Amino acid sequence: MITTEELITVLAADKHVERKVDSYLLCSLLVGTCLVAVVFFTVIGFRDDIRSALGTGRFLFKFVIVVPLALLAAGAAFRSATPLPVFGWWGRLLAIPPILLALGTLVELAVVPSSLWMTRLIGTNAVNCLTIIPTLGAGPLVMIILALRRGAPSDPGISGAFAGLAASGIAATFYATNCFDDSPLFVITWYPLATAMLLFAGYVAGLRYLRW
Repeated sequence: MITTEELITVLAADKHVERKVDSYLLCSLLVGTCLVAVVFFTVIGFRDDIRSALGTGRFLFKFVIVVPLALLAAGAAFRSATPLPVFGWWGRLLAIPPILLALGTLVELAVVPSSLWMTRLIGTNAVNCLTIIPTLGAGPLVMIILALRRGAPSDPGISGAFAGLAASGIAATFYATNCFDDSPLFVITWYPLATAMLLFAGYVAGLRYLRW
């Protein structure tokens, strides 16, 4: 009788299966992103001053955070789909978005008068941030979880959490074009809270649907 360790080794060595899972994951990302785009452009849309916002550093800085987060988390989700995952640079580079956000927040604290700190932190779109990002991210999360079921994650919870992180990055990329609050103080407060909702949902979904 084959042992669990031997089964894991056989599955990990099957490059055909790994390539097939990668194809499913890529399709899930594309479909999930398209779903977000359809909902966003039909229901939400760009902020009214999008053209002028494109010329401001604070607005563009949001995408320096959310776009790499989506790409790196998706890469980590790909790696987590195998029985013996090797995250390599995908896992290490995931630290870059939060580090950049922390540095941007320090710069904001240095250049903005302290009397405005709380105003910038609270902003005007906190509720939208906490509702729109999780709502938009639900579609990509479901698609990625379905694709991960084609693999054999050794840690279902972590694999699901990466799926939630990738979904939040996709959703936040679209939402950032609608959000009028560009201050890093706002971003570091509310975006991670919205992301945590999808990360937790992905973790629970992973435990429930990715066990094998």
